[in-house]
Amino acid sequence: MASSLTLLSFIFLFCFFFTAPLFFCNAYPAHRHHNHPRFASHDYRDALTKSILYYEGQRSGKLPSNQRISWRRNSGLSDGSAMHVDLVGGYYDAGDNVKFGFPMAFTTTMLSWSVLEFGGLMKGELQNAREAIRWATDYLLKATVHPDTIYVQVGDANRDHACWERPEDMDTPRSVFKVDKNNPGTEVAAETAAALAAASLVFRRCDPTYSKLLIRRAIRVFAFADKYRGSYSNGLRKYVCPFYCSFSGYEDELLWGAAWLHKATKNTAYLNYIQRNGQTLGAAETDNTFGWDNKHVGARILLSKAFLVQRIQTLHDYKSHADNYICSLVPGTPLTQAKYTPAGLLFKMSDSNMQYVTSTAFLLVTYAKYLTSAHSSVNCGGVIVTPKRLRNVAKKQIDYLLGDNPLRMSYMVGYGPRFPQRIHHRGSSLPSVATHPAKIQCNSGFRVMSSNAPNPNILVGAVVGGPDQQDRFPDQRSDYEQSEPSTYINAPLVGALAYLAHSFGQL
Repeated sequence: MASSLTLLSFIFLFCFFFTAPLFFCNAYPAHRHHNHPRFASHDYRDALTKSILYYEGQRSGKLPSNQRISWRRNSGLSDGSAMHVDLVGGYYDAGDNVKFGFPMAFTTTMLSWSVLEFGGLMKGELQNAREAIRWATDYLLKATVHPDTIYVQVGDANRDHACWERPEDMDTPRSVFKVDKNNPGTEVAAETAAALAAASLVFRRCDPTYSKLLIRRAIRVFAFADKYRGSYSNGLRKYVCPFYCSFSGYEDELLWGAAWLHKATKNTAYLNYIQRNGQTLGAAETDNTFGWDNKHVGARILLSKAFLVQRIQTLHDYKSHADNYICSLVPGTPLTQAKYTPAGLLFKMSDSNMQYVTSTAFLLVTYAKYLTSAHSSVNCGGVIVTPKRLRNVAKKQIDYLLGDNPLRMSYMVGYGPRFPQRIHHRGSSLPSVATHPAKIQCNSGFRVMSSNAPNPNILVGAVVGGPDQQDRFPDQRSDYEQSEPSTYINAPLVGALAYLAHSFGQL
């Protein structure tokens, strides 16, 4: 009897330790490959750890006791006071000290999607990923606390960019900008709804009370986005442009938001919304760019899962829409449209190109997962593209990012022997508060910005904009197009790295 109890105890403990992350939090395991490739040229697990750690360097607000990027300190502790609302917290979007709600919400959606698809593979990093998401959702809940109102920005970007100062020293106006019934902002509202809905799935098992709060807020925010339609780039043009203007319109965010709400609630009202409005919201458009502004491709991939895996037949068109995107991307098919650098990096545009590399790699491994589940593939003008091919294309992009390129440079700070030393980032480039407690004035920081000295503070895990279309990278702090990291570059990378780390037996 004792030996039976011992055996049962062992089985219980084994099951608990190896399934607890899935039981306590909704991190769905990816398709598992038991025959791991024998050799990986990169330590994807290390890159995964660092890609999540980066978010601690971008935190605004009161930092917690377990803060790991120790050169940062509290900042923005009175944010929101200009409008008598608590907007402390959230993330600075990139190398400046402004909190832009539109890219912050997209970052949150993509971090959540990364965890939902591949969190079951993340092992010890799953909790860190959830904390990165919660730092954002706590803020988004504050930003949506008043019905039919969303506080979409804290900080005057033009005034902020006229200074080069640490977030801990900010003395530029912390102006608050909002959208409401009279000045709508459908794209930022619908993306915020998507973020809250996606995050509600992440916390559904580990914190059901928080999850319910997130989904209730998502439902309310989406209703506001849909009812009061208009672009926030119109009413707030001089504050949000040219930084985060919406060029793609707001239709893509409505489709994307509805897709996430359907996934999170299983409410057929959202499925009906998608079926009724899909065409007018641009479901069949042939664009192949996915990022903080344009969500069409992401919505197609997400909705294709409902057809491929969940067998929702009315969404069958999204499989063909997703296939069209894949065919435009994969080299060597008759339908390829994508441009690549001579060394093979996907190249969309000169400004922060790496965001498209990471988002595309994520979509490739995610769609490969869906296709594998459905025993399906993609027909590109007679060329059959398998899930394995999609994973190989994604791996090549990530490997380039991590150092397989002509410069042998990792574009992730702190990963590998050679990485950017002079990133366009105020907190990283200026002496930390610990080493230089005295305030650094607005203009005096520009001496550092224009110098050739390496940044004194390593923003571990930050991925910069990356090389130009000829694979060149000057590593100059003043070159924000190539040298500035941003939260939305890393968010999809988290999922892609988790997949690669698992598939090579590193997790």
